[in-house]
Amino acid sequence: MTNGIDRPDEPTGSTESELHYHVNGDLVPASEATVSIDDRGFRYGDGAFETLRAYGGTLFGWNRHMRRLAETCEALSLDHGLSPDDLHQRIDETLAANDIEDAYVRLSITRGVQPGKLTPQPVDDPTVVVYVKPLPRGGFQGKTVWDRPAVLQSVETRRIPDEALPAGAKTHNYLNGILARTELDQAADEALMCDTDGLVAEGTTSNLFFVRDETLYTPAADGSLLPGITRELVLELAAETDVPVQEGSYELEFVAGADEAFLTNRTWELRPVASLDGTPIGGGPITAQLSGLYDELVERTCYSRTGDWL
Repeated sequence: MTNGIDRPDEPTGSTESELHYHVNGDLVPASEATVSIDDRGFRYGDGAFETLRAYGGTLFGWNRHMRRLAETCEALSLDHGLSPDDLHQRIDETLAANDIEDAYVRLSITRGVQPGKLTPQPVDDPTVVVYVKPLPRGGFQGKTVWDRPAVLQSVETRRIPDEALPAGAKTHNYLNGILARTELDQAADEALMCDTDGLVAEGTTSNLFFVRDETLYTPAADGSLLPGITRELVLELAAETDVPVQEGSYELEFVAGADEAFLTNRTWELRPVASLDGTPIGGGPITAQLSGLYDELVERTCYSRTGDWL
């Protein structure tokens, strides 16, 4: 990032030399973890990925991530031929090799090395990479990866419309978000992007929720946004409460007048928004309630070893 801020959505931990990654079926030291310059993921951003969290050695929301990965691969016509069990085993092996139970996990799949032509060929030998970093414990005894609420800034870069690039596809091509991040002031943590109609869509790596008059709002997933797994869970948790929920289209001014606001992604979980374009917002009772329910869910499904709700 041009402003030099250490981004909480890109977790730091042990040095790379201390870690091992899973590359095409082999566990290798981070310093030796490489892919070919002819790989389509490098050449064209032609690949799919999922960001997961492991809590106590359990991959949180695994089936949901596998569903979204399958949807992304279908959108890309990327038939990699790997089963969820195979992918799960590779992640388990990577966590075990690094002796990590609480971690950031990134699973990437590309078409692999193919002739240097834009038109993709059938996938014979996909590139599969598992990358991990240690994170704090989650749940009731957990600690957030962020040290302060997010400072949110709206930017001029627009979210690519679904008609141009499938909004729900989680691909290697993040240039849209990178350009948005280059607009940020020194104090900002996340860029808030609007769609081509000027309506609020999402952050570069996060989904937005906000509260007005005791109603929880979030931009609808039928627009130009990538609906996150954490967003999905928060909506389900909110349905268990008495809090009304609205999904729709909103202008920046409507968001700026919120009583509370928070961002969601797999790494941050629920992160309160301190301000939007300098207007103070902050967290509040509904943010705290949903954060508590999320921690309870993580505790029950990952650390208690008894839950299978996910």
